[in-house]
Amino acid sequence: MVAVPTLARLLAILAFHHATARIGNHARPLQLRGGAKKLRGGSEDEAPAPRKVGCLIVGLGGNNGCTVLAGLVANRRRLAWEGQKRRIDADWGGCLTQRGDLAEKMASFEHAAVGGWDVRPTKLGAALLAARIVDTDLARLVEAELDAVEVMPGVYDERYVGESQRATATHTKQGLATAKEKVDALRADIRRFKEAHGVDGHCTVIWSASVEPPSLLPEAAVATADALLDMLAGPLEYDAPPSLLYAVAAALEGCSFVNGGSQDTVCDGLAELCERKGAYALGTDFKAGQTKFKTCAVEYLENNGFTVKVVASSNHLGNNDMRNLALGTPTQARTNAAKLRVKSSIFKPGVDHHVSVQYAPFIGDEKRDFVEYTSEAFLGQLHTMATYTRCSDSVLCAPLLVDATVLLDFF
Repeated sequence: MVAVPTLARLLAILAFHHATARIGNHARPLQLRGGAKKLRGGSEDEAPAPRKVGCLIVGLGGNNGCTVLAGLVANRRRLAWEGQKRRIDADWGGCLTQRGDLAEKMASFEHAAVGGWDVRPTKLGAALLAARIVDTDLARLVEAELDAVEVMPGVYDERYVGESQRATATHTKQGLATAKEKVDALRADIRRFKEAHGVDGHCTVIWSASVEPPSLLPEAAVATADALLDMLAGPLEYDAPPSLLYAVAAALEGCSFVNGGSQDTVCDGLAELCERKGAYALGTDFKAGQTKFKTCAVEYLENNGFTVKVVASSNHLGNNDMRNLALGTPTQARTNAAKLRVKSSIFKPGVDHHVSVQYAPFIGDEKRDFVEYTSEAFLGQLHTMATYTRCSDSVLCAPLLVDATVLLDFF
């Protein structure tokens, strides 16, 4: 039913242990790094020795990165704090790999090394506090530790960044003239991170920065691994988007790459390169909230024998990702088209699917979603169902970063 392999769906496939995982247009048997032959069904293998996985986040200073780090510190230190309704003890709510039976065979994210890059120099503790995603009491408890986390300078190309984001992009790599030099610098960052933190498990690079507009590269330039590498050393290298440079650097270092944005980073050439290096490329987009629920709701309606005719939705929030889409400038218009491309293509043909997104700064990171589903029921009579949800976007996305890192270590 679902045409676009969103990250949330791919993680569900991995968690329920399909025999193969699709990478781009390629499929290959899953290789289990975690020492188990099954995720379910009574495997008698002993639990593997503890190992430290690596998670490198592009856009570490954004809401998702800060929230992941807050969760890591809170769970590692067994923190408790005053919440809106009660006193809260840290746990891994929302993370499939850190709770229940799955956790017995998976790496513990409490031991993970988390770092990354950002083109903005903001201290992470200050960024978490300013974003007002988690309870203020918790944000203050972890502020100093997050402020001490190194944020590596990011690769920057203003053609792939919305106009509203450019003024704050002051923490960037300098003196790198070519795509190859940028990839080499990112590879050095990855090696240094793994060595400094003693990463002995798998390392995953996750794109959690703002959505890029569609790539300027011709499809043939990224059709195979060799073509992709040749492009980075040839005249087209100037047009390579930053997300692709991070992805190639990750693959060449044997790290998996997760595309949390809506852009077209995951291409056949990247898939082949990851396969050569024993890594994975997952994407596209996190889709942990409204879009994920839509697929479940439509499946529910179809399982009732209804024919879904129209799905019309509206969502608004005020985080930086939505700001990147909001102003209607040429770059942001292309970026918005990339975002809506994924949202609009999640259903099979025949469903009239409409999506409207608005930037509302006062709302902050708390996304508000309204969706109306219209279907034909018995004797062609209409059935209409409406849903309304609200939750911090990063509270929904952070568990996906955790689960992606841990599952890619296991497989």
